[in-house]
Amino acid sequence: MTSSTESVTRDWEGLTIPTPGTYLLDAAHARVGFVARHMMVSKVRGQFADATATITVAENPLESSVTATMQAASIDTNQADRDGHLRSGEFLDVEKYPTLEFRSTGVKSHSGNEFVLVGELTVKDVTRPVELEVEFEGVGRSPFGQDIFGFSASTEIDREEFGLTWNVALETGGVLVSRKIKIEIEGEAIRQA
Repeated sequence: MTSSTESVTRDWEGLTIPTPGTYLLDAAHARVGFVARHMMVSKVRGQFADATATITVAENPLESSVTATMQAASIDTNQADRDGHLRSGEFLDVEKYPTLEFRSTGVKSHSGNEFVLVGELTVKDVTRPVELEVEFEGVGRSPFGQDIFGFSASTEIDREEFGLTWNVALETGGVLVSRKIKIEIEGEAIRQA
C-alpha cells in the first residue's frame, strides 16, 4: 500500500493506469465464468468460485503479465447434479487434475482501453494458446486505502482441444453440450507491492 500523497496512477496513451507493481485478484469482486450451449437451444452459465490471479503491472504496460489458478472442484453452474458430472472423469476429473492454470505470454495489440492478451491455458494437463480480449475498466483508491484497478476479459475455446470430449447426440440433431465455450472474467485487483 502506498501513502495518500504518493501517486498510484500515471498517464499512458490517453489512459490513466496504475503505476508499476504487483496486484492480486480481489476474490470479493471477481467472477471467472463461462457459457456453454445446452441442447443447441439455450445457454448454461457457470463459474469457478475459487480463483486466484497475480497481475504484474510493468513500467511498459505492454510488458505486464498475469498468472491465474482456478480450483477445478469449485465449478458451479447452480445445479448440483451437473456440477458433479463436470467434476467427474468425463469432464474436469478434479481428483487427478485439481487446477486449471493460465499464464500470459504477452500483449498482442491494444487500442484505447482494449488489449489482446495472449497466453497459455492448461486444463487436464493439456496446454493450448489462448487470446483474451481485455478491457481496462479504470483505476482508483478504495475508501479503505487500497489501490485497485478493474478489468473484464473474454475468449472462446474449443473444449475438445483440452480433452473434454464427453457428449450425447440428440435425436433432433446436434449435441447436448457445445464444443465452443465462452470464458467471461470480471474483476478488481488490489496492489500488494
